[in-house]
Amino acid sequence: MIRQFSQRIAEETLKHFVDYRVLFKEITDMAQERFEQAKWHEIQQAAVERIDLYEKQSQAAAAEIIVLIGSCVYDESLWSEAKARYIDLLYKRDDFELAETFYNSIYCKVFTHHQLTNEHMFIRSSMAGREVVSGDNIYHTYSMKQGLIALIRQLLNDYSFNVPWENKNKDIGNIARYFQKNMPINVVVDEAVTVEVVSSVFYRNKGAYIVGRIHFSNLELPFILPVLNNNGRVYIDTVISDQDQVSVIFSFTRAYFMVDVNVPSEFIRFLHSLIPMKSIAELYTSIGFYKQGKAEFYRDFVDHIDRSADQFIIAPGIKGMVMTVFTLQSYPIVFKIIKDKFSSSKQITRNMVHERYQLVKRHDRVGRMADTQEFTNLVFPRKRFSQALLQELQRVAQSSLLIDDETVTIKHLWIERRMTPLNIYLDEALSRSDGAAVFHALNEYGKAIKQLAAANIFAGDMLFKNFGVTRHARVVFYDYDEIMYLTDCNFRKIPAAMYPEQEMSAEPWYSVAANDVFPEEFTILIACNALVRKIFYELHSDLLDVKFWKDMQQQVRSGQVVDIFPYRQAQRFPR
Repeated sequence: MIRQFSQRIAEETLKHFVDYRVLFKEITDMAQERFEQAKWHEIQQAAVERIDLYEKQSQAAAAEIIVLIGSCVYDESLWSEAKARYIDLLYKRDDFELAETFYNSIYCKVFTHHQLTNEHMFIRSSMAGREVVSGDNIYHTYSMKQGLIALIRQLLNDYSFNVPWENKNKDIGNIARYFQKNMPINVVVDEAVTVEVVSSVFYRNKGAYIVGRIHFSNLELPFILPVLNNNGRVYIDTVISDQDQVSVIFSFTRAYFMVDVNVPSEFIRFLHSLIPMKSIAELYTSIGFYKQGKAEFYRDFVDHIDRSADQFIIAPGIKGMVMTVFTLQSYPIVFKIIKDKFSSSKQITRNMVHERYQLVKRHDRVGRMADTQEFTNLVFPRKRFSQALLQELQRVAQSSLLIDDETVTIKHLWIERRMTPLNIYLDEALSRSDGAAVFHALNEYGKAIKQLAAANIFAGDMLFKNFGVTRHARVVFYDYDEIMYLTDCNFRKIPAAMYPEQEMSAEPWYSVAANDVFPEEFTILIACNALVRKIFYELHSDLLDVKFWKDMQQQVRSGQVVDIFPYRQAQRFPR
């Protein structure tokens, strides 16, 4: 009976996985058409649909298996056998790693994230180290023997769309001048130089991205050609070749790319050779396989724990009113847990926090909100927790902890890329009299708020402590407990006081509804330092004006999808 049931579990899991892969591909394959036809709202809807698809398919699979197997489904030994039967079914599949992760999702749903062992699921891949070589043409190769102009022309011909180029000769000239100006002279004259370009175009929001690298001598230089659509005619907007800027385009603060991928592991392996500064986990996530990204992250994290010795500590910065946060200095991640009790000023519940983190996962993050991964019953070695951290977690989040002599199990948390809190960044810049750093950070802060607003997101609590500075000096919002849609806000001017005593009162003299927002009150955010206040007023005083916010609401309601580029405006070719 066990063998019969285990075989059915394996077959049903694979059946639903295949359905998921087919549906994922159908959504992705329409990306080029949506880009060519400038269906910007459909692009956003498709992105949400594809994110939701995984949970929908894995939940349906778990529910069906429970019905098919009955109460025996909760027999752990059955799943040990089911895993073995499932492995048998995967040997001929070239997407085995995604299939294993899908199995894990079903197992976790059946056992509500308990009994998480490698005996029953794929904590480790059953085919670790296996490299699939499909023979697919993952990339095109070009030689400098034909000359720079001819090479660029051939590349653009190969990556033609079903709409015309606006001015191909102009694009060729722009690209050639960029390479001549920004690359070592050998790149444009040495006939031994080769250029490799990923065969599939990457689509996201209003852009298409051609991704490649240049080989010369012993060096490899990545580059990206962003393609935009101007009323049914496409053009190259710029060239990105700086490694940090290439990394930003694949950032954790961006929506996931839609790109045609036949064999995921083979594709990721090649992409990682182009962009080695991105981890395997980040690259899987960046092309929409975010659950695989989570699996790869977890394996890397466990390996890091085994080879490191430092302790988990309370994350630097001002403690949050809703979340408690800790980190490991040797690993670039923070762990965020919902507190048992919130500050009285926070009108929010645990369910609302969950909903807002899910909103961020599904929404276009426009380079200004950090992506997160959600974990249930994550186990840590107790000896790695500092005493101060353990005491803090027991004080503010006891209900989320299970502690024994060897382990600390956290029932629910989110992980997020670690950044320097903006308030700390500014304090450090001020202490060393670095006016340029203060100016840049405040400009980034204001642009982050404005770009989020353009994407219909109001950050809510806009204190500096709720924003972080990335290693690329970009300012990113990361505290989501008060986030809401901009169009749900009611922006108001503070009514004039009727007499002086009202202004001196600790309580407002005017009524305040749940979604009322008074931009004039934002002045308290920058009242701390004269230089900060001066620079903020120079750059972003419009954020204190009700008119700015109402105009932005009107823009969103009109259906306008604003261009928010993952590179600086100054880098764009002249139009």
